[in-house]
Amino acid sequence: MAKKKRGWGRRILVVLGWMLGLFLGASVVLVAVFRFVPVPVSALMVQRRVESWSSGRPYVSHHRWVPLEDISPSLGAAVIAAEDQNFPDHFGFDWDAIEKAVQHNEHSRKKRGASTVSQQTAKNLFLWNSRSWTRKGAEAWFTLMIELGWSKKRILEVYLNIVEFGDGVYGAEAAARTYFGKPAKRLTPGEAALLAAVLPNPRKFRANAPSEYVRGRQAWILNQMRQLGGEQMVKEMEAKL
Repeated sequence: MAKKKRGWGRRILVVLGWMLGLFLGASVVLVAVFRFVPVPVSALMVQRRVESWSSGRPYVSHHRWVPLEDISPSLGAAVIAAEDQNFPDHFGFDWDAIEKAVQHNEHSRKKRGASTVSQQTAKNLFLWNSRSWTRKGAEAWFTLMIELGWSKKRILEVYLNIVEFGDGVYGAEAAARTYFGKPAKRLTPGEAALLAAVLPNPRKFRANAPSEYVRGRQAWILNQMRQLGGEQMVKEMEAKL
């Protein structure tokens, strides 16, 4: 009986080893491919589609990939100002922001996150939306992979093309045309700040019908953009890469 148990234990370890090897190999291939290839669909887009099927509610997806050169630098500046001000300098994780978030969450019911643009790109592109430790571990792995394999310019380009700006609205081009009736290249700083302002909860807030809260975030983001250098910050970052 003991031998049978040891045999089953070895088989389980072998299967787990194969599964881990397949996951690591597939992740390397996917990161390598999307370093160059436009992203046709993200894991989050697939998850939202499946959720619509299970709920039976109508769902229409809007997504159009455009190169970073066809997205207003104001939008890049806005999301960096709003989501990850140390994006040009960190290696995927902002440890100071993480420490501050932990300290804040210990004493407040309103929880604060510290995910970087790199982490959000990894999560939205490759993973499911949940709060499990397994997903967080996979997110950390993919974050390291894209930081090693992609430039900051590429990470920002992918993020701006797949981030959820509303129910069924993914990426800068779809958001600009849906909410402002123009291509992403022509977004003004104010419009870019509005889009960035809805990112904490894009399925609740709307850039084309902003609440008082969203207007307040827009004003704060515009101020942060000016302090960080605005469009010039993004242009300088692109020029280095």
